[in-house]
This record gives sequence, C-alpha cells and structure tokens, in this order.
Amino acid sequence: MSSINLLIDIVLLTMLVFTTIAIVRSRSLFAIVMLSGIYSLLSANIFIILDAVDVAFTEAAVGAGISTVLMLATIGITGYEQKKRRTISWIAPMVVVVITGAVLVYGTLDMPAFTDPSAPIHQHVAPRYINDSPTEVGIPNMVTSVLASYRGYDTMGEVIVVFAAMIGVFSLIGIREKKSEPIHAEPPARPILQVMAKFMIPFIILFALYVQFHGDFGPGGGFQAGVIFSVAIILYTLTFSQQDAMKLVPPWVLKRLASIGVLIYGGTGVVSMLKGGNFLDYSVLAHDPIHGQHYGILIIEFGVGLTVACAMMLIFFAFISRGDKNP
Repeated sequence: MSSINLLIDIVLLTMLVFTTIAIVRSRSLFAIVMLSGIYSLLSANIFIILDAVDVAFTEAAVGAGISTVLMLATIGITGYEQKKRRTISWIAPMVVVVITGAVLVYGTLDMPAFTDPSAPIHQHVAPRYINDSPTEVGIPNMVTSVLASYRGYDTMGEVIVVFAAMIGVFSLIGIREKKSEPIHAEPPARPILQVMAKFMIPFIILFALYVQFHGDFGPGGGFQAGVIFSVAIILYTLTFSQQDAMKLVPPWVLKRLASIGVLIYGGTGVVSMLKGGNFLDYSVLAHDPIHGQHYGILIIEFGVGLTVACAMMLIFFAFISRGDKNP
C-alpha cells in the first residue's frame, strides 16, 4: 500500500470515528440523519479505495441517498428532537461495548492478514471466478457475473427482502392518499425548485437507465438503477407535491409493478427449468450458453430494478403521506 493511500485511509477512518461520536452525542434527529448520510458517503469512499466500486455505488445510492430521504420523511412524523429521558449510568453500557469489542478482536486473531495473497479466498474462490467467469458467463463485469449468475439464489433472496420490507411498511402504516389539492407553504421559492427539478429529473432517469443496462460492462445493475430511478420521482414529490407525484405514478400501479419484478426474476428460473436446465441456469435460454447467460442476466436485472424502484417509491409515499399535515 502506497503512502498516499495509507494517508487517505487514515483520514477517512478518522472522519468516520468523529462522525460516529457526533451521531451518538447529538439529540437532534435531523442532525443525526445528516451525519448518517455523511457516514455513508465516507464509507463509499473507503470502498472505492478498496476497488469495490459496485459496493461503493450501492452504499452511495442507498446509504447516503434513499435512506437519508426515508429517515427525513420519518422524522416528519415523529418530530425533530429526541425525547429527554432520565439520566442513566454509562458504566454498564461501556462495559458491554468493551467486552463485545474484545471478543470481536479476539475472533480476528486467527484470520489471514489483510491483502495476504495466500489467504484461502485468494487461493480458491477468487481464481475460480476470475479464470472461469469469462468462458462460463462472458460478462465483462465480474461482479455482475457473481451476483446475477453464480449467486443468483442469494440475489433473488435480496429482492424478496426488499419486497417484504415494502409489504411490512404497508401493513404497519399504509399510504394515506389525499384527494384535496396540495397547499404549498412557500409559493415564492417553489417555482425555482420546480424548474431545477424538471431540468434534473430527465438526466437522473437517463443515468438510471444507463446503470441498469450497462451493469454487464461496468459498475451498476438493478439495485443501483432502481434506487436512482426512485430518487427522480422522490425529487419530483419534494419539489411539487405528494398528490402530483401520485398522479404521475399511482401507487396501485407501483404495487403491481413491484410484484411483477419479483415474478420476472422467479419466472426466469422456472423457464430455465422448463428448458431442461436448473433453476436460474441461464445457459439454456439461448442457442449457446454465453448468449443464454447474457439474456438471463439482462432479464433478472430488469426485474430487480423494477421491484427496487417501485418499492422505494411506495415506502417513501407511505412515510410522507403520514407526515403531511394538509387536509
């Protein structure tokens, strides 16, 4: 590791520590949300240094982007200040933290050194994907090959988790749709924001489509594209109104599309079985295995992006509708 990289790592880790301390000590929920977004951005920078660009992409889009917006919508319901509680002793929590930290450190003592080329992961798992992925899958982006093909079951499970989270939010709070016209509290400033939003939203959607369909060749894929696409609609909602956004993308349509995305993923596996292959074995979807892998990955990534985008928009609508004080 070069000295400049070491210096950058030290600076980023130091900033992470100070950000964490600020989050723990702050009683303002708004400040905590903002600091959490900063923490996610710093983490994304660390992932970039580790050459995990796809992970950094996801952390920036989900951690610093959509999570921050959802938490802001949540404090619109709960309030901006943490409720005061009676003072408790910090000794017991500190003892628990120290013991837990010591156990975790002890558990890492027999692990291989960081970047050790003789570590098992570099001797068995990584060579298998690096050497065989170009001939078995044929996707330039090896991360996409692993996530969408070799780990297709796991990725499908992640999509179902997102879908289940959406169902859980609906079960708890639902979406409160208002029929009255929106009441804008600050009409002089809103037209400026609306003009800028109209300028930015097409580029955000275009970038989401690029990330969706370019994930085979570079960082990206359905998860990142879905979040970016939902951000465009969330920006539209924040600058116009909840009612305007729900007219543009009605919740009943989003619910069905989110379900269709999961069905596209699972249906691809069923079609693979009907054509004589294993579940999610894309090799049988075309006249040769490489083209079959290409088609299968494109299809399931589209299903992932569809479900993630719709789920994120619906969850946001659920939270913001509960915090809306308009009649």
